[in-house]
Amino acid sequence: MPSIQQAKIAILATDGFEQSELMVPLEKLKAAGASVHVVSLKGGEIKGWDETDWGQSVPVDKLLSEVSVSDYDALVLPGGQINPDKLRAEEAAVSFVRDFYNSKKTLAAICHAPWLLIEAGVIEGRNVTSFKSIKTDVVNAGGRWHDETVVTDQALITSRNPGDLDAFVAKIIEEVEEGRHEKRQAA
Repeated sequence: MPSIQQAKIAILATDGFEQSELMVPLEKLKAAGASVHVVSLKGGEIKGWDETDWGQSVPVDKLLSEVSVSDYDALVLPGGQINPDKLRAEEAAVSFVRDFYNSKKTLAAICHAPWLLIEAGVIEGRNVTSFKSIKTDVVNAGGRWHDETVVTDQALITSRNPGDLDAFVAKIIEEVEEGRHEKRQAA
């Protein structure tokens, strides 16, 4: 597995995140050497949704109000229906996603999380995928939707569902590694 030592990655989530879509990236990105922070609107813990019922809680490492785009090499947006729907109603979360996209750093969204990309106004003209039930939302926002495991358009990575997690995380690691390599080359 490639190493992304020294990389800092934020996972933006709130109550109702799809359990596997937060936990698998959190564990695998840490295993690859990254420092990973769960960032949320409130402190304490946030509770996951595990397929058909509430799941485990995870501790929040940082409040959204305490972080900036410059703190991180990548931003991961887990899905589930509840989590991205709540976040897209919060201007601070939408602004953070928009600013991250504009930074050209790795931005990864899975399942229903492209709702945040739509709300941030960054999906138009981009090749993306999502959970199939929001395909129409993506297309109506100007995204070019593809039914593929992982779709990457520059530094924007999207995947469809929990079944795509291994490929999704592998692509995040690859993109973060490339982005950090380009920074070293430019220095």
